[in-house]
Amino acid sequence: MAKLTFIGHATFALETDDGARLVIDPFLADNPTTELTADDLEADFILLTHGHYDHVADAIPLARRTGATIIASFEIASYMEEQGLQASPQHIGGGVHYPFGYVKMTPALHGGQLALPGGEKYTTAPAGFLIDLEGGKRFYHAGDTALLTDMQLLRGRVDVAALPIGDRFTMGLADAVRAVEFVEPELVIPCHYNTWPLIEQDGDAFKEAVGARAETRVMAPGDVIEF
Repeated sequence: MAKLTFIGHATFALETDDGARLVIDPFLADNPTTELTADDLEADFILLTHGHYDHVADAIPLARRTGATIIASFEIASYMEEQGLQASPQHIGGGVHYPFGYVKMTPALHGGQLALPGGEKYTTAPAGFLIDLEGGKRFYHAGDTALLTDMQLLRGRVDVAALPIGDRFTMGLADAVRAVEFVEPELVIPCHYNTWPLIEQDGDAFKEAVGARAETRVMAPGDVIEF
C-alpha cells in the first residue's frame, strides 16, 4: 500500500508500495506547522505545483541533498536545471511515465510567480498533479486553485484527493465541497489552511459539509494514511 504523510500546509510525502519516495510542494523551514527541515525528509522525486514560496521554499536544498528529480512545469524545471539539479519538465494536460507510475499535470487557477532568486523570468502556469501509481491507486493534489469545472473530468479517476480550503488565495470551504462533487474521490484531505491567520478555516466544518459525498480525513501535520 502507498503511505501518504501530511507534512503541513500543502506539503505531502508519498511513499509508494514499491518504495519510491515523493515529496510534493516542500515548504519546511519557514512553515509554522512543522518542525521538519530539508534534512529530515528523503526524496527520489520532488513535485512542484507552482512557484510560490510556500510551495518551493525547500525544493532546492532537498533536491541537492537527496539527488531527487524535480517534476514541474517546463519553466520551473528549466530554472532548477540552471541550478545544477535534475529536473523533468511537464506541462498542463501532459503526462510522463516514471518508475513509480504516471504523473499528469492538471489545470489550476492561481498565480504563477517563481519566488526564488533570479526566478522572475520563469513565471509559469500553476497546476495540480494526478498521480496514477503502479499499484493502481490514484492521488490528486489540486495545488493552489480556485474551483474549476475541469475538475469534473477527473470524476471516477481519483482515490485520494488533497484540496485547498483556506479561501482568500484558493478555494474556500463551499467551493472545495463543490470540487468533491466534481471529482468524487473516495477520500478527501483538506489542506492549505490554518497556516496563518489569513487562511484560518475549520477542517471539521469542511468534513461535516462534505458529508456522505466522500470520506474526509482531517490530517494534522505528521499524520499518515495508507491507501
